[in-house]
Amino acid sequence: MTQIMLEHVNITVPNPHKTAKMLGDLFGWRIRWEGAGMMGGYTVHCGDDAQYIALYAPEDSSTAGNARYSGSGNLNHIGIVVADLEAIETKVKALGFTPVNHGDYEPGRRFYFVDRESVEYEIIAYD
Repeated sequence: MTQIMLEHVNITVPNPHKTAKMLGDLFGWRIRWEGAGMMGGYTVHCGDDAQYIALYAPEDSSTAGNARYSGSGNLNHIGIVVADLEAIETKVKALGFTPVNHGDYEPGRRFYFVDRESVEYEIIAYD
């Protein structure tokens, strides 16, 4: 039987390299690939060998709010599982972000933060 897993998500950001640096600082991820986007613009894939976040910036920043993404398909947050929740929270604070909505309920503990591009992340630890 083949294992099913989520390989990547693709989000639009104003500066893919800046967001990739933040993700690298927090999670130890690296840039796996970068280059021209399919419809113009520029894309950076940031993650590890198994998964990544595709960070896309359109050529014309006025198209970042493309109506195609304004309906029920909007991204609400990206959930990332970590081994040491407290260590990541310390890094989140050091980067100037505010952890909120801490929860300690089955099956794990979590908190959220919003980055400078208004992308919300849920950080989860399964103890």
